[in-house]
Amino acid sequence: MIKRLLILGAVVGVSVPASAITVVQWDFNNSLTNPSTGSGSLALQGGVVSSSASGSGSTDAGSPNNSINTATYPAQGTGSGTAGIAFFTDTTGFQNVSVTWDQRLSNTASLNWAVEYTTDGSTWNAFSTYQGIGTTTFFNNNSADFSSITGVNNNANFGFRFVSIFAPGGAGYVANGSTSTYGTTGTSRWDMVTVNADVVPEPATMGLLAAAGLGIAARRRRKS
Repeated sequence: MIKRLLILGAVVGVSVPASAITVVQWDFNNSLTNPSTGSGSLALQGGVVSSSASGSGSTDAGSPNNSINTATYPAQGTGSGTAGIAFFTDTTGFQNVSVTWDQRLSNTASLNWAVEYTTDGSTWNAFSTYQGIGTTTFFNNNSADFSSITGVNNNANFGFRFVSIFAPGGAGYVANGSTSTYGTTGTSRWDMVTVNADVVPEPATMGLLAAAGLGIAARRRRKS
């Protein structure tokens, strides 16, 4: 019995990755475009412009703590789901992809946002929506879990983006600040944009798992 349990333990050990790893991360401390970890790119969407700004209040422990600040969003009643920022990275060799980020909105920025993704590098698909917190401080550790979307796995053209959207069921933007009015001068900052994923098991690993499983089954039959 003890030997059989030890063999089973070894099978479990080789079949499950230890934990998700960071595929790519942007901390914006030294560059507005290049990742601080891994390989990837970003693109501003819908006429938005960017600049470097303080990341104070985000989860970034680095120094200097900078973030990317975006501005020049669409006029009221126009361009819902078109303006924001997109990130791209190669997920070849990875599965169970997820994204985390920190964000900060000015009072006159849009309260409502959408997360979209692409599997071909150009066609955007709706994923989820979310809201700011009504203040001008960072709201951190936001997440989007793409693990249920198999097309995101092992994909050289994977990308995701954050875009401002109209209020649910409405025809216009609502300001982040409850006493403010939405305006094109409103800004959104991002920091610590991170893609995490599990490594796809190598075929040799899967073969070892299958062989070990067969060995356990054969041992059981001999003892029965």
